[in-house]
Amino acid sequence: MSAGYRIENPATGTVEETFDFIADDQLEQTLDTAAKAQAQWAAKPIEDRASVVSKVAALFDERKDELAKIIAQEMGKRVSEGVGEAEYCGEIFQYYADNGPKFAAPQPLEADNGKAMLERRPVGVLLGIMPWNFPYYQVARFAAPNLMLGNAILLKHAEICPKSALAIQQIMDDAGVPAGVYTNVFASHEQVEDIIADNRIQGVSLTGSERAGAAVSAIAGKNLKKAVLELGGSDPYVILDTDDVKAAAKDAWETRMYNTGQACDSNKRLIVMEDIYDEFVAALIEQAQQMKPGPVDSDDPTVYQPLSSKSAAENLAAQIDQVRDAGGTVQIGGSMTGDGAYFEPTVLTDIPRGSDVYYEEFFGPVAVVYAVSSDEEALEVANDSQFGLGGTVFATDVERAKKVGQGFEVGMAKVNSYSAEGAQLPFGGVKHSGYGRELGPIGMDEFVNKRLYFVAD
Repeated sequence: MSAGYRIENPATGTVEETFDFIADDQLEQTLDTAAKAQAQWAAKPIEDRASVVSKVAALFDERKDELAKIIAQEMGKRVSEGVGEAEYCGEIFQYYADNGPKFAAPQPLEADNGKAMLERRPVGVLLGIMPWNFPYYQVARFAAPNLMLGNAILLKHAEICPKSALAIQQIMDDAGVPAGVYTNVFASHEQVEDIIADNRIQGVSLTGSERAGAAVSAIAGKNLKKAVLELGGSDPYVILDTDDVKAAAKDAWETRMYNTGQACDSNKRLIVMEDIYDEFVAALIEQAQQMKPGPVDSDDPTVYQPLSSKSAAENLAAQIDQVRDAGGTVQIGGSMTGDGAYFEPTVLTDIPRGSDVYYEEFFGPVAVVYAVSSDEEALEVANDSQFGLGGTVFATDVERAKKVGQGFEVGMAKVNSYSAEGAQLPFGGVKHSGYGRELGPIGMDEFVNKRLYFVAD
């Protein structure tokens, strides 16, 4: 049984506030209001919608400090990282406000005996199911392009993020998004199934776990609804060579520790050439030894924050036990600390390929390292995963790195950079990492009716 929507301090495990699930009759009214509001919203010129979306962007930036404090309280994010997340949301909403009319413009097609156009039209009301690890950013990726298109949104947020969900709703209201066009709903899992099945809903977008994605896609498929899924990841981070092993290890470690390791596209598997492997692992252990638990308002990179919840920390501890049972080595860390959701930064090696835990995602401050002896083996290990979100490769010879990067079985391949993100760049994966794309021009091409409009001569 779900504990329901709540603010549960991850540093202490204390439930500080609870929120009721939406009543069934209220949900019925919400769906009806959304359907009517969507028709009116879609009838507005896209330039008018852009004006409202631009105000949403401005409010995310204006309220970034307040927004950051909310998610620090709810899921333990470092305050400075929360500020950056809110700023990025502003960039995403503004990107679609600026470019949406161009992306949605009719496209002339060649045709005999008439004029043909490919139109991009809204499909209706959509359900968004969003996770706790980036409470604002995940919503922005989904909401910004669809509001521009003229779709309406029901947003079911993670049950530990009620306050940030309400803060987003307030931004939408204050920006002038009409009532019913964006509606936060504190829905139960049972109600989510009913929402997807409802004829007033035309699609569902989920960012979350494999398990949640499988459940949602099954319900969507049964009801002939389009789904976009952004699920887990176990991204390879390949280092073929480096002029400075310690610096490379420091970059890899700091990348892995961002958001306390709770990012779908984090560098969860570090694949290192055997000639630098021992020095690299030693440097990672040295980085981990410097880490200490601390408050969310610390900007010290050696201070780590709690995980999102005590249950998340307990699940990670259980995975570390699986690593030991499989014959892997815990070089440092691997345990919960204190009464809340703090988890020691961890370095793992020697996890046997083929073991069950080898194929699992570690969603927390855990770096797993593998030694390889050739570029071919590096690529083989990189692709030996059920996930396919992102992948990164580093080498002093860019052509060598590009060759490995071209072989990644992922949705986002990066060469000599641990980050390649921006509102203009698409995000998404393959295999068990889901399907569909968000952001960039193609972010407006998911929940859209690509209608042929033909007028005979």
